[in-house]
Amino acid sequence: MKILFVLPLLFLACTREEPPLGSEKNPVKLFFVPSIDTNLITEKAQDVKRYLEQETPYKYKVSVPNSYIAVVEAFGTKRADVSTLNTFSYILAYEKYGTQALITTIRFGKPTYQGQIIARADSKVKTIKDIAGKRFAFVDPASTSGYLLPKKLFIDNHIKPSETVFAQKHDNVVTMVYNKQVDAGATYHTPSENGKINDARKLVKTQFPDVEEKVKIIYLTEPIPNDPIVFRKDLPEEMKNIIADAFIKYVTTSSGKDTLNAIFSITALKRSTDKDYDEVRIMLKKLGETAEGMIKKQ
Repeated sequence: MKILFVLPLLFLACTREEPPLGSEKNPVKLFFVPSIDTNLITEKAQDVKRYLEQETPYKYKVSVPNSYIAVVEAFGTKRADVSTLNTFSYILAYEKYGTQALITTIRFGKPTYQGQIIARADSKVKTIKDIAGKRFAFVDPASTSGYLLPKKLFIDNHIKPSETVFAQKHDNVVTMVYNKQVDAGATYHTPSENGKINDARKLVKTQFPDVEEKVKIIYLTEPIPNDPIVFRKDLPEEMKNIIADAFIKYVTTSSGKDTLNAIFSITALKRSTDKDYDEVRIMLKKLGETAEGMIKKQ
């Protein structure tokens, strides 16, 4: 009799439906890439969460993983529903899991950005050719400005550093160059505005007030589309559109401008599609690579 009583309970437990996505018990899983200090992103992201919960009918859970790849793989296991992603990581997420770019970031009026090669002003590294045989810091294997663009630059110019490291974050690369732990490094570049630097060096200016004088840009890469905000492919279309519209509205508010500028230097957002990123695929094709292929070689 006990067995007969337990079996219906097990059947009910197995057939019980998961709470609707966006509900209190099953919130939309919102991820942010760890491009700078994760504590700062986590703190600022709470304002994004509050706004989205006010402007949409959904609840959200914020996560900041420890790498770009962790964000990509979270889409594969449905642990991520919406996320900021850098351009290269998006190409990888699309290749592997069909992740969709619905929003492109705008920085200081531009939908594109560049990578920059930096070195100490007092070092012997004055041009990219001088990097041959030197120590070099990339950001992350899935970073566009911090890996893909400089990697292509080195291949095109037959440059081979003596040693390379992955510093994981753009501010870490700047710090390593500043402290002479490496001879040069790659980070994102955003043009200065009103006499103030907006590139990755600004991330450590509080810690190193003289970073602009001590660390110089020696080369700028070709421009590519800015990073997108992406969505898991099998989310309901209505949900995607509601969240995308709320994000675009958020950046027009004073709080949204401050928050998104502080963590990702975002000054505006616009709707986009996957085709907006085809030129990055063309770049990879010229290298004879796919995004996943480049990651596997690391």
